[in-house]
Amino acid sequence: MSTLTKISGSFDQPHDAATQRTEVSASQSVECDPHLVFLEPEDNPQNMSSFRRWLAVLIISSASLCVTCTSFDCESVSLKTFHVSEEVTVLGISLFVVGLGSGPLLVGPLSEVYGSRNIVYQISYALFFIFTFPVVFAPNIAVFLVFRLITGFCGSAFLSVAGGSVSDMFPNSSIASPMAVYTISPFIGPVAGPVISGFINQHLYWEWTYRVQLCWIFVEFLMLLLFVPETYVPVILKKKARRLRKSTGDAKFYAPLDRREGTLTSAILVSCYKPFQLLIFDRMALLLDSWNALILGILYLAFQAFPIIFENIHGFNMQDTGLAFIGIGFGMLSAISTQPLWNRGVPFSPAFSIKSILMVLISRLYARETAKHNGNPPPEMRLIMGQVGAILVPVGLFWLAFTTYPQVHWIAPIIASVPFGSGIYFVFTSTFTYLVTAYRPIAASAMASNSALRSAFAAAFPLFAGAMYNRLGTVGATALLAGLSTIMAPLPFIFYRIGARLRKNSRFAAD
Repeated sequence: MSTLTKISGSFDQPHDAATQRTEVSASQSVECDPHLVFLEPEDNPQNMSSFRRWLAVLIISSASLCVTCTSFDCESVSLKTFHVSEEVTVLGISLFVVGLGSGPLLVGPLSEVYGSRNIVYQISYALFFIFTFPVVFAPNIAVFLVFRLITGFCGSAFLSVAGGSVSDMFPNSSIASPMAVYTISPFIGPVAGPVISGFINQHLYWEWTYRVQLCWIFVEFLMLLLFVPETYVPVILKKKARRLRKSTGDAKFYAPLDRREGTLTSAILVSCYKPFQLLIFDRMALLLDSWNALILGILYLAFQAFPIIFENIHGFNMQDTGLAFIGIGFGMLSAISTQPLWNRGVPFSPAFSIKSILMVLISRLYARETAKHNGNPPPEMRLIMGQVGAILVPVGLFWLAFTTYPQVHWIAPIIASVPFGSGIYFVFTSTFTYLVTAYRPIAASAMASNSALRSAFAAAFPLFAGAMYNRLGTVGATALLAGLSTIMAPLPFIFYRIGARLRKNSRFAAD
C-alpha cells in the first residue's frame, strides 16, 4: 500500500483546515484500513513543474480579470439605445456586482460538497458565456439588467474558489507571489474595463464591447479546459480510488471524500448564515470588512466620477476618459511589484535606494517578530502592508480632490490616482490574508462576509455618485470620500496592537 505524503499547503486559504483534517484522519486510519487511498508524491499538485503551476495561476487570474472587467460602464451608449434615465442604466453595474457578491454563497458550498474545482470553473464559465448573449442582443432595458445580474452570479466562482486552487499548487514558503498575482486580478478588471470599452464605444456601437467580451470569455473557457489541472487533494484521491476500484476489481478502495457526510442544502444554509453571524457578533471582522467595502465602493464610484471630472471639466471624449483609469491601474501594478519586499528570505541588494531601505526595515521587522514568537509570527504581521495602504488611499483621494479644478492640468488628477491604486492593492492583500489566518476555523465564512459587504457597497455607490457630485462638486464630493477613508485608516494600526487580544476573546477567531 502507498504511503501518506503530507501536504504543506498555505494556511492562508479557507480549505486548508479541511485538508489537514482529511490528512490527519487518513494517517490515523493507515494502520487499520488497507483500502483507504493516500496521496503519493506524483499525485501532489505542489510537485508539478513550476511552468505548469504558473501557467494555471495565470489562466485562473486572467479568467478572474475577464469577469470583473465586465463590470465596466456602457451607460452613456446604452442610455441612447434604451431611452431610460441615467440612474436605471447605472443599475447595469450595480446588479452585476450584486451577482458577484451573492454567487460565492452558493458556489463555495458547491465546490465543497462536489469537490472538483475544475467542474465549478467550467460550468461557471460556460454559463457566463451563454448568458452574455442576451446582454448583447437585449431588446429592452429589463432583459439587459436581468442578465447582467445573472452573468455576475455565474462569474463569481473566481472570487470564491480560485484562491484555493492557487494555494493547492504552492507550499506556504512560496505562496506569496502567485497569490499576489491572483489577488490583484479582480481589482485590475474594473480599471481595464473602461479603457477597453472607451476605445470600442468611441468608434463602434456599445454592443461591440460585449461581442469582444464574448470572444475573450470563449478563449478563457478553452484555456481552463486544456491547461488547468484538478488541484484539490480530496478530489485527486477520489479519482485515484475510482481508478484502483476499476483496475483491481476491488470495490472496497475509497478516498476520504467518498465517506464525507453532509448535503448541499446544509452547506448552503451554513454558508448563508455564518458570514452574517460573523459580521454581527465580531467587531474586528465587521470593521475590517467595512473598511474594505468603503474602498471598493469608492473604486466603483469612479465609474461615475471620472466622466464628470474628465469629460465635463477637461472636455475628454469617451476614449480619453477610459484612458484616465490607467493611473489607478499603474498604481496597482506598482504595488504588486513591491511584493518581494514583503516576502521573507529575499536577497538584499547593497545598492542605496528607497527600495533597499524598505527591504531592510521590513526584513528586520519580520525577523524580530518571528524570533519573538518562536518562528511563528501572529496574523497581525499581515496588517503591516495594510498600514501602508491605509495612508496611501486617503492621500491619493485628497490629492485627486484638489486637482479637479478646471485650471489644473488634466494629468494632475491622473497622477493623484496612482497612490490610490497602490493603496487598494495593499489594503485588500493585507486584509484578505489576515482574515483567513485570524479566522482560520471559519476562513471561508470570513471571506464570504467580506465579499458580501464589499459587493453591497460597490453596488450602491455608483447609484448616488451623480447626485453627490452634482450637489457637492468634484472637490467636495471627492474630499468627502477621502475623509471617510481617513476615518477608517487607523484600523490596521489598532488591530496590529490589540488584534491578538481581540482574537483571544472571540468565539470565531483562531488562538
